[in-house]
Amino acid sequence: MSENVNQTPADENCTHDCSSCGASCASRTAPEDLKAKLNPKAKVKKVIAVVSGKGGVGKSFVTSYLAVMFQKMGKKTAILDADLTGPSVPKAFGVTELAQAADDALIPLKTATGIQLMSINNLLEAEDTPVIWRGPVIAGTVKQFWSDVLWEDVDYMFVDMPPGTGDVPLTVFQSLPVDGIIVVTSPQSLVSMIVGKAVNMAKMMEVPVIGIIENYSYLECPDCGKHIAVYGDSHIEEVAERYEIKVLAKLPLDPAVAETVDSGAIETLNRSWLDGAVKAITDLN
Repeated sequence: MSENVNQTPADENCTHDCSSCGASCASRTAPEDLKAKLNPKAKVKKVIAVVSGKGGVGKSFVTSYLAVMFQKMGKKTAILDADLTGPSVPKAFGVTELAQAADDALIPLKTATGIQLMSINNLLEAEDTPVIWRGPVIAGTVKQFWSDVLWEDVDYMFVDMPPGTGDVPLTVFQSLPVDGIIVVTSPQSLVSMIVGKAVNMAKMMEVPVIGIIENYSYLECPDCGKHIAVYGDSHIEEVAERYEIKVLAKLPLDPAVAETVDSGAIETLNRSWLDGAVKAITDLN
């Protein structure tokens, strides 16, 4: 008599290897919860992921400065640097110490104003040590940054995502309770396609899109104040309308900002460019 493959196997006969089993049991048919658990002593209220379809658009600056602005508002903020192969957040804050462990948990580093931070650069002996890991290892490390770090009473966590729609963005969307994403882009001809990929991935993963930020939007003439479109005319409004998302900000090219960030002093900046993004995040339920 042939075996009924739809029969639920007895617990004692289950090997927990679904790849070699045809049984239709509850563990196989029920939706799998892929969310990673926080350390029991950690607490994070809101998680905002900052994404981009391509690199070099200032995503890490937006992530870092959003954290700075919320910290100045009296909120406890944190940055999870998920861009393991291109981590630049620690440099913006001048944080060079190595992270320490205590009671089987990593202790996040703190910036000058108290922003909690975890980045792969703070686990390497030298900041220029390359991370030559395959995708699954990188994705697993990002999950550990969520699960194994003792995040302390965080009101807003900002996740600096690597560019594109690969392993790490997928891991973050599946494993972390992301409340919304902000898309960062630049005024170039490929912007529509690049934004579309990021937005459509978020929608497929049922993650809300808070809005879009255009970086390098213009250069302000220091003499007359005229806005010069260095990278061409902006089409961000049309792109936002196409994908039914909000334009949260247009950031200029500002040499003074670049110098401040490069010197690790981002917390001394006082710009209002991201006020719209701050309001949109604050308005989240």
